[in-house]
Parts: sequence; structure tokens; C-alpha cells
Amino acid sequence: MLERVKRYIEENKLLFPKEKVLVGVSGGADSVALLDMLYHLGYHCIICHCNFHLRADESLRDEHFVHALATSYQLPFIKTDFDTQRYAKEKNLSIEMAARELRYTWFEEKRQEYNASAIAVGHHLDDSVETTFLNLCRGTGIRGLTGIRAKNGNIVRPLLTLSKKDILTYLSAGSLSFVTDSTNEDSIYTRNFIRNKIIPLFEELNPDFNQTMQRTQEYLTDTEAIYRQAVEYWKSNIVKQKAQQWEIAVPVLLSSPAPSTILFEILSPFGFNSAVIKDISGHLTDIPGKTFYNSDVTYRVILHRDCLILSPNKKATEDPIYLIEENTSGISLPISLRLTIQENSPDFCFNKKKETAYFDLEKLAFPLILRHWKKGDRFVPFGMKGKKKLSDYFTDRKMCLPEKEMLWILCNAKDEILWIVGERADNRFRVTETTRDILRIDFFPDKGK
Repeated sequence: MLERVKRYIEENKLLFPKEKVLVGVSGGADSVALLDMLYHLGYHCIICHCNFHLRADESLRDEHFVHALATSYQLPFIKTDFDTQRYAKEKNLSIEMAARELRYTWFEEKRQEYNASAIAVGHHLDDSVETTFLNLCRGTGIRGLTGIRAKNGNIVRPLLTLSKKDILTYLSAGSLSFVTDSTNEDSIYTRNFIRNKIIPLFEELNPDFNQTMQRTQEYLTDTEAIYRQAVEYWKSNIVKQKAQQWEIAVPVLLSSPAPSTILFEILSPFGFNSAVIKDISGHLTDIPGKTFYNSDVTYRVILHRDCLILSPNKKATEDPIYLIEENTSGISLPISLRLTIQENSPDFCFNKKKETAYFDLEKLAFPLILRHWKKGDRFVPFGMKGKKKLSDYFTDRKMCLPEKEMLWILCNAKDEILWIVGERADNRFRVTETTRDILRIDFFPDKGK
């Protein structure tokens, strides 16, 4: 059995000789077997124990047992105490999730402190099978059906190749003692219910159920690898990033074999849950403008013509204003502008690029104001006489909300709009035959920060 674990570690590249490894030891059968195996395989082990103070005297008993175990192996022992119930209440978590969060955060802190290569924990095959059922009950994609990973970041699980029965056989053969958690038999916990009630029913139908599930999980892991490859192919053809936003091409998305699934893979990393993504999928061909938000409203998806625009959600508090004093030659924040004053003359040559604007200097009131657009803004588009709402101008230009929010508006001291920077100037401040001095402003879109 020791050889089996050694081979599993080597095949999955979980641990390497001469490197330190933190071993999470609760005192239960699984962690005791893990420690003993790693010790006899020659790894440099550091024993870590968490006291969650959830089982009164039992918690203290476990701590003393693990400390004595470390002494018998002559290995370093480190431990910590957690007020798990208070943490769970503060974070609105279940006791199980709170303990998990506390445990792994502390493990990683100690791994870095002791310069260890990995943190080994005692999950085994039965745990992996239970995880598949747990995910199935909650609802999951293909990854959730593959069970527990042998390696997840710095966490390694060398015993996933063994069943609980194998572990108990190993402990018995080595006359190794361990402690028992009385709550393991309490089926009020979902995992315990699956372990104690559900899996035994499958074992009645198939005595080798766990081994069968292990093979199934291996098949699903291979299937997921193929699935991931296909998802990345479609994402590369569907999504284009532009600055702080992403454009999702709806026609290409709809041509994929599973549009909703591809959309889920694109949006879920940004905090969109399956219900919102399903809602978005049902509105792909609707009239542009509809907006959807992720769970904490930090990102949004806007339906815009033939694409979805994914971008950070601009909060109302984000309304910076920058002043440009008279005689300023240029600014680099928030955008790059160069200002030059030139004398008007009959042979003066205008640059007609939209990144350059010209104004009659005498018509301007300083300081100039650089800000984002706001509701109710109006200006007189260059070449026209009447005022126009910026919102109507944006609609005519078929701009989506993120595009509008990225624009900067240059105003005079009276907050009258001079220029939608890089777009269009205001006709009221244009250069005429009577203009003596011209203020030229050049916009460098690639240099702003």
C-alpha cells in the first residue's frame, strides 16, 4: 500500500524529495495514515493541527493526541486555535465552510513561513466520491463531477488512490492508533448524510462502487480536458478585449454548439451566476440597451447591437474633475492633451483629424474643466446652430454605455461644453475670420492613463 501511494505521488508530481511538506493532522484515521506514510517515504514533514473548538473536550483531546504523535515521530509541531462559530456568524458561512476557510488560510501562511513546497491533507477516494455527490446535489458542471483534485495550488492529496477501507487496513497492520470525531456519524451535515445514507445504497447495488466511481471520475477528468480545449477555442473567436471592456460577438456565440454554456464560461469568472447568465442568454437578440449585473454589481453586461459589452460597473461616486489652468502646455492625466496657442493668419492650416480641436482663445473662460458626461449635458455640434443633447448625439453615433463613460468632456469655467474629446467640438467656440489667437488642443488617446 505504501508503494501505491509512492507511485501516485510520483505520477501526479505531488511532492519531491528533500523538500519540506506541511502535513495537516487532525488525529483522525486519514491524517494519521497520511503522516505515517509520508514519514516512511522519507519526506521532511512538519505537523500542523487546527483546534476549531467545536466539540468541547474532544477538541482538546485531539490536540493533545496530535502533539504526542509529533513527539513520537520527533517531528516539528505547530498548532492554532480558531473561534469557528464566531467566524461563521461574522462571514455568514456554514460551520463546515468556515472551518475550511480558516484551515486553508492558516495552512498557506505557515507554508510560506516554513518555506515548505506543499501542504498535504488526508482526503481519500471515498471523500472524492462524496464530493461528486455533493456537487451533483447542488448543481454542477462537468468539473464538479470529477471529484477532488490530487493537486490544487499548494494543496496535495496523496491518499486519493486509497479507499477508507484501505486506510483502516494500513493502520491496523501497523498498530497505529487514532482518534474518532463523534460528529462523523451525525447526518445533519450534508456530507455525512451522503456518506452514511446515500453511498451505502449504491454499494448494495455494486460492492465495488467506489472503484467504479474512481474510473468514472478519471474518464470525466479526461472529458473535461477536451471540453476546456473546445471552450478556449470558442472564447478566442467570440471575445475581444478593448481596454477595460470585453466585446462578446453574439452571431459567433449563437453559431457555437452550446451558446449558453460558452457564455457561462465567459461570464462566470466575473461573478455572474447561472441564473443571470440564463437571463442574458434569453435576450441575445433583443433591442440594444438592456443591462445585466453580477452578484456584487462590480461588473455589467450591456446588450449592444450585435455584441454584448462586458465592463466594470461605473459607480456614481466615480466622477472625477480635472482643471486646466491658463497657459498650461499639456496634461498627461487622466488623458494626454497638448495645448498650444497660435496666431490666426490667412495661411493658417487646420488639421482635420478628430484628435485635434481649435478654439477662439478670447471666447474661452479659464480654468478649463475636464470631466465625464452627465445627464442633461447639451452642446452645439460643430457646423450646426441649435443645441443638441449629448445623449441624443451618442444615440446617433450608436455608442453603448461603456463607450460613453470612457469619453472625456472639455468645458470652460462656466461648464459650457467645448469639446467631446476625440469626437466633436462645440460650434460656439469655433475659429472665425475675426479670431486673433487660436488655442489648439491635441489628444493622444494611446498615452492617457
